[in-house]
Amino acid sequence: MLIQSTFEVAVPVPQAWALLTDIEDIAPCMPGAQLTEVLDDNSYRGNVTVRLGPVTLTFDGTARFDEMDTDACRARVSAQGSDKKGRGGATADITFRLEPIDQGTKVLIDTELNLSGSVAQYGRGAGMINELASQLVSQFAESLHEKISATGDETLPAEEIASASIPPKPIPILGLAARSIWASFVKALKGMFGRT
Repeated sequence: MLIQSTFEVAVPVPQAWALLTDIEDIAPCMPGAQLTEVLDDNSYRGNVTVRLGPVTLTFDGTARFDEMDTDACRARVSAQGSDKKGRGGATADITFRLEPIDQGTKVLIDTELNLSGSVAQYGRGAGMINELASQLVSQFAESLHEKISATGDETLPAEEIASASIPPKPIPILGLAARSIWASFVKALKGMFGRT
């Protein structure tokens, strides 16, 4: 399934590019993510933990920069991981690019996501997965803003901006599920009354 997301940061494109491609410094901004090993200049190992009601899923996996065009500020990342308890896995092909805007930089992300095993059952429904992705990107962007403002100067070099560590926030899976169910219920009601 294709998931498209965008967010903005209040720094110029060159600073945003340097910040977003420094995986070691940026990993703490992603909710539930932990970088565990740098395999080489372009490859990383880590894990991501999410809670789905009483079920906690922890994916161990790797991510790699397959393409990085500094001039165009565009990159492609491939990632794959599997649940520690053998309940399935996920693969993702992620492309992100940066565009200048008046307020700083707009980041556009296209993710081709594939789930397998019982994990795919937990995440049934593209609407719920898209909303989860939206929440993750929103929290990631908020952490970036906090990193930038923690320096007290949004024009500092990206290395200094990235030095502040923001703890990951919990992913509100239950809230997403409730909203997804409610949206389906409302849609069904509208369909019933629309036919009368």
